[in-house]
Amino acid sequence: MELRNRYQSLDVFRGLDVALMIIVNTPGDYTTTFSALHHAEWNGFTLTDLVFPTFLFVVGTSLSFSLGAYQSLGTSAVVKKVLKRTAIIFLLGYLSYWFPFVEETTGSGWHMKPLGDTRIMGVLQRIALCYGFGTLIIHVWKTKGAVIFSIVALLGYWWLLNFTGDLTITGNAVVSLDRWLLGESHLYHRHNIPFDPEGILSTLPAIVNVIAGYCAGIFLKEKGVTYAMLSRLLMVGALLVAVGLTWDFAFPINKKLWTSSFVLYTTGIDLLMLGILVYVIEMLQWKRWTYFFVVLGRNTLFIYLLSQVLDTCMDIISTPKGNVHDWIYMSIFKPLPDPYIASLLFSVGYMLLCWLVGFWMDKRGIYIKI
Repeated sequence: MELRNRYQSLDVFRGLDVALMIIVNTPGDYTTTFSALHHAEWNGFTLTDLVFPTFLFVVGTSLSFSLGAYQSLGTSAVVKKVLKRTAIIFLLGYLSYWFPFVEETTGSGWHMKPLGDTRIMGVLQRIALCYGFGTLIIHVWKTKGAVIFSIVALLGYWWLLNFTGDLTITGNAVVSLDRWLLGESHLYHRHNIPFDPEGILSTLPAIVNVIAGYCAGIFLKEKGVTYAMLSRLLMVGALLVAVGLTWDFAFPINKKLWTSSFVLYTTGIDLLMLGILVYVIEMLQWKRWTYFFVVLGRNTLFIYLLSQVLDTCMDIISTPKGNVHDWIYMSIFKPLPDPYIASLLFSVGYMLLCWLVGFWMDKRGIYIKI
């Protein structure tokens, strides 16, 4: 998802989000992790809950600069390109959950991990579907039609969840549909409860995050870097935050259900963050600090996938003192006096390791695009 344009703030925005995503996904010890680096248990909101919707938002901003490059090829070519890219990203996500493809069981030795127990939906899978549907909606219905779709989708999702079940983890429409279509063995399990936070039905409102990012990118392109543009961007962001918080009283902000209030609230925050970055980087020209995040923003998808696969390898490779993850954490970070700081430093160190790979690629002009 590398993007070349004159707005360095967009690369920095993506890089910031990827850095935070890696940090929250790989703590040294989950039991001693700061609350802000955990998802809200159910209703509510933490810093970690902002990471994924922001990723979708920046997919949309990237799309606002790239879609025009191949729209002139015609609808059939656009559809073919979008479907191919969607399928590849979805497959990469699915394979990352199946990886390392084999497992060892007592008395049976090594054998292939059964596909019947592999999670089907997930983070990359949702990114793929939101990108695919979002792009096609924008291409066919244009910006105005995409905005109308977004309004209908958010209101329709609100109605659907309130009138076809309840908002508990076991009684909501999202899990009901996933159980029927996918089966419990293909869902994410936590505390022995089969529920997928990246479920099929909750992907519908998540598409709106991509469309919102696209609209923000188009607005930035058309209006340019001006104070009038910036003030409108910030005002819309503040308005969406207020509407999301108000809607929370009737339809709680909930990342796992990806509620409509959650979409508006996170989109509002993303617009405010984008406005701040545009002001600092594009207007004030304070750019010396940005390269670190630009590195992560230029190979976003590859670095994220690398962080997931490498973390899995650390968990499955054994040492005399446990797996590689535990061995490194216990040997280097655990002795620190504050266990919460120790866990955070491990995750920051892991993020820096991934950054070094991105730095090496950037210096050699290597950008992985799908």
